[in-house]
Amino acid sequence: MKKIKIALLSGGLSEEREVSLNTGEKIFQALNKKKYEIFRYDPKTDLKKFIEATLDKEFDLVFPALHGPYGEDGTLQGMLEMLQVPYVFSGCLASALAMNKFKTKKIVENFGVKVARDLVIQKDQEYDIDRAMNYLRLPIVVKPVELGSSVGISIAKTKEELKKGIKKALKHGEVLLEEFIGGRELTVAILGNRNPEALPVIEIKPKSSEWFDYKAKYEVGASEEICPASISEELKDKVQEDALKAFRAIGCWDLARADFICNEDDRLYFLEINTIPGMTATSLAPQAAKEHGLEFPKFLDELVKLALERSKIK
Repeated sequence: MKKIKIALLSGGLSEEREVSLNTGEKIFQALNKKKYEIFRYDPKTDLKKFIEATLDKEFDLVFPALHGPYGEDGTLQGMLEMLQVPYVFSGCLASALAMNKFKTKKIVENFGVKVARDLVIQKDQEYDIDRAMNYLRLPIVVKPVELGSSVGISIAKTKEELKKGIKKALKHGEVLLEEFIGGRELTVAILGNRNPEALPVIEIKPKSSEWFDYKAKYEVGASEEICPASISEELKDKVQEDALKAFRAIGCWDLARADFICNEDDRLYFLEINTIPGMTATSLAPQAAKEHGLEFPKFLDELVKLALERSKIK
């Protein structure tokens, strides 16, 4: 049987480079070498080589294991569209929208999904910190608008912490301030294209910190991930329904993962959607896929199949 030729991209230029390299390595190890011939590229060092190989039609599909700017924000996807090569994960517009947490929330809210109150601070813009505190109330979550892996995020419990958090986050561009909502952290992966399906809900319980920060995400044993989440059937249906709404509202393809907070009254708040979620075997989306009956190599097979099917429809 003729092997499918895959260009696997990892590394890249963003501050999530190390996470991406780890993701790429795990995907490379898990892809079935009997089915696939794999060409590996790091856009930071191999971009010219990759483009030349693409123009020479050396592979059938691109698998971007990239996170953050220049990989997950529509930039790469737009280039791949111009090069007319099929690729896994969402398209240019959906990737760009999902990368911007503020714009994503506004669109998803318009589809009937509840979100937390927020404010945006532009880079080099003067802002009234007292107004922000009066509107959102302490504690306040401070986030870079366009960055993942919890980089640059803090929870400010005092005015001084808020000033420091904003200053820190502004190094990464626009800043999103959100009202803090205490509760259970839930996440849902959505798999598919024309008829997307919500995978089992996962509850995340950080052990090393108060919330699911960078350390809790990537340090072994720093958080407990319960799959499937121990929640009521009603709440499970609600979070899966809202995740599907977000997936469709943004226009995602193949796979995305939506994150939520559920407060003590079981009120659900959408946080963000990731168009290239963590893709190591122990990452959240692959864990949900495993619970759904797809071991990691089979899960990757499904993503390849979805992307190739979509390219034929085009």
